Amino acid sequence: MSDAASSPSPGRAEPERARDLPDWLLPLRDGVAEIQAEDLSGFVPPADPPPREGAVLVLFGDGPEGPDLLLTERAHTMRSQPGQVSFPGGSLDGDETAVEGALREAEEETGLDPERIEVFAELPRLWLPPRNFAVAPVLAYWRDPDPIGVVNTREVHAVFREPLDDLLDPAHRFSVRHPLGWAGPGWMIGPDKDVLLWGFTAGIISRLFDYVGWTRPWNTDDVRGLPDQHIEWHRVAKFLGIEVPEGEDFDPVAAGLVDEEDRPR
Repeated sequence: MSDAASSPSPGRAEPERARDLPDWLLPLRDGVAEIQAEDLSGFVPPADPPPREGAVLVLFGDGPEGPDLLLTERAHTMRSQPGQVSFPGGSLDGDETAVEGALREAEEETGLDPERIEVFAELPRLWLPPRNFAVAPVLAYWRDPDPIGVVNTREVHAVFREPLDDLLDPAHRFSVRHPLGWAGPGWMIGPDKDVLLWGFTAGIISRLFDYVGWTRPWNTDDVRGLPDQHIEWHRVAKFLGIEVPEGEDFDPVAAGLVDEEDRPR
């Protein structure tokens, strides 16, 4: 592992900021004390070229339905990853630390008050290769939750406080297969369980649950295709070396990547 990947980033959270966490959260706090990037992802940030730096807030709280996790659904009109569920977060500004950036982005997206947030861990930076983006997950507890909601409709479509019991319930778990062949963890979330959680965010949640021993046995044979609205077909075409004429959309059926009757919607 390179020094850039293994060293904690500046501004790593001090433990004394969250000395009085609820009992249910202690296994997570203690479990991640020695966690490495490879325990969370197969992709570790390279030293060269230097990646763009970012952070996300992995915020746990005591909600009306018990312990929960804060998630957002990206606006459906965004050019990149429209409608994808994610943790609040984004790029760091200037010399901002991961903790500062994660709290700022969460406030801008959901309206939460950073003063109510107790950070208890900053995890190693993880890498999103397509965008050369290094992201530090910041783990925190929301002791006295304030009202939240969508602040910027250009970036956020919905905000969820997803109960941990629902995320741990085997009935809501499955795998999602991408058109390029790889598969990763997936959940249906939200009040009506009609919003797909997959990709980078689902991977962090799944690995964290596994690492601290929270995961319950679930049906790993339940593998579902990724719905069409979540697939960035132009990136798929570029990855496969397929030239798409300027101004035209990529047709995966015509390219032989999927059958029309099997294409998830």
